[in-house]
Amino acid sequence: MTSTVPNAVQHTDAQPPITMFGPDFPYAYDDFLAHPAGLGQIPATEHGTEVAVIGGGLSGIVAAYELMKMGLKPVVYEADQIGGRLRTVGFEGCDPSLTAEMGAMRFPPSSTALQHYIDLVGLKTQPFPNPLAESTPSTVVDLKGESHYATSVDDLPQVYRDVMNAWNACLEEGADFSDMNRALRERDVPKIREIWAKLVEKLDNQTFYGFLCESEAFKSFRHREIFGQVGFGTGGWDTDFPNSILEILRVVYTEADDHHRGIVGGSQQLPLRLWEREPQKIVHWALGTSLSSLHEGGEPKPAVTRLHRTAGNRVTVTDASGDIRTYQAAIFTAQSWMLLSKIECDDSLFPIDHWTAMERTHYMESSKLFVPVDRPFWLDKDEETGRDVMSMTLTDRMTRGTYLLDNGPDQPAVICLSYTWCDDSLKWLPLSANERMEVMLKSLGEIYPKVDIRKHIIGNPVTVSWENEPYFMGAFKANLPGHYRYQRRLFTHFMQDRLPEDKRGIFLAGDDISWTAGWAEGAVTTALNAVWGVMHHLGGATDATNPGPGDLYDEIAPVELPED
Repeated sequence: MTSTVPNAVQHTDAQPPITMFGPDFPYAYDDFLAHPAGLGQIPATEHGTEVAVIGGGLSGIVAAYELMKMGLKPVVYEADQIGGRLRTVGFEGCDPSLTAEMGAMRFPPSSTALQHYIDLVGLKTQPFPNPLAESTPSTVVDLKGESHYATSVDDLPQVYRDVMNAWNACLEEGADFSDMNRALRERDVPKIREIWAKLVEKLDNQTFYGFLCESEAFKSFRHREIFGQVGFGTGGWDTDFPNSILEILRVVYTEADDHHRGIVGGSQQLPLRLWEREPQKIVHWALGTSLSSLHEGGEPKPAVTRLHRTAGNRVTVTDASGDIRTYQAAIFTAQSWMLLSKIECDDSLFPIDHWTAMERTHYMESSKLFVPVDRPFWLDKDEETGRDVMSMTLTDRMTRGTYLLDNGPDQPAVICLSYTWCDDSLKWLPLSANERMEVMLKSLGEIYPKVDIRKHIIGNPVTVSWENEPYFMGAFKANLPGHYRYQRRLFTHFMQDRLPEDKRGIFLAGDDISWTAGWAEGAVTTALNAVWGVMHHLGGATDATNPGPGDLYDEIAPVELPED
């Protein structure tokens, strides 16, 4: 597929893959998970101790699963359904094999901690049909009313290749791309930290768009406009233009936008299978124990409505049923804005600087709409041109990105008619699913006047606007310029020896706590940080041969910028 990797970096099969999700905290979570010594032990006196896990998304379920294996009793609270933004839905009245990914739908190979759990529960992945990906039969780029059909970037007009080259040059000149990519690949921690420390200090106040404008390679407004609308990798980047350039560099350094794969049958299977999984290596609990079996009726407890401190630095949780329980330790994995709006909280739960960081968290909006169709008709050939009658589509029209998802010839299939972010997502917010579909079909009809998409639709559309979801209020965090210090406070919260005693015992996790929000890898890795934190809080320790993220923290701690 079209890659963000500059031509200067020539990758071969002999080179190690990217395995760390970001330069801020270069810890090898994949090695930690694979080590036969496990993630650590707690004193036998603490076996069976209840730990609250608030949020049943991927981060909460991973944390609960690993705490259970250590001999603790996770008590999971979930306001809606297990999975969080790993939400796979079906179409009413259609074959159950037809599914739509309302949240996470594509995962890069660099998500190695995530891949550990995908493999653990026996799920399979397949290439995801991104624009110009090798597995994508064809792509249409439609800008300003002019469409271009391509099976590779070489089929596009020269200006698109110029834009791709400008992006690669911009990364190389302004962000030491080749050196950082190579250092991450080789796990050269000193080099990673050396490069990143300079860039964080230099670029924390810079927007993505400002970074482009400062590059000689992007002096042309036309090039910047095309890059914003089309981009390279998963599509256009313009909705990210106001965000911190550091957010973008984390993605491109680790090739997070390349070579995506989807989970066969839907991503929500991952947390659901972990919920039911009976680990063979488990402490304290009998073989055959699962998270499901530790919960009454096999279901999580309902939404948390109140969190407060009680004597002995305990955390007391009240849920929607009125049940009140007190815990030595708790992990909060829901979107941090929930602590400001949906849950009544004591100010004493967190230091004031952490509350400020949560308040400043910037979430991006995101909307999708899917329809089921009778077959992958887009693979039919136009009699005049010999081309596919419809393609994966990038456009500046309302739909922005359209993805074609087939299950084989003549099998029912799914179209993601539109996937949008930020302002583009807000345009859909007042419209019902059917109203959205009508606008989308009109836009696509202007690009494909010979194709009657409607005649192939076999069921009602399904849609989501994550900013309108009451337990999310946004799709994912995206730091604005100047937010690095806030993100550092949230990410490092698991290192609680540095906090006053009356601020310990509740741990933040979830992808918005990670440096790479919007990627499931961040949900997994922050869950593992929190597991280490709970273990340490309860007097446990890792095996000397497998130090955890907290054990190595001082060697790899994120860059600290001055506050004054």
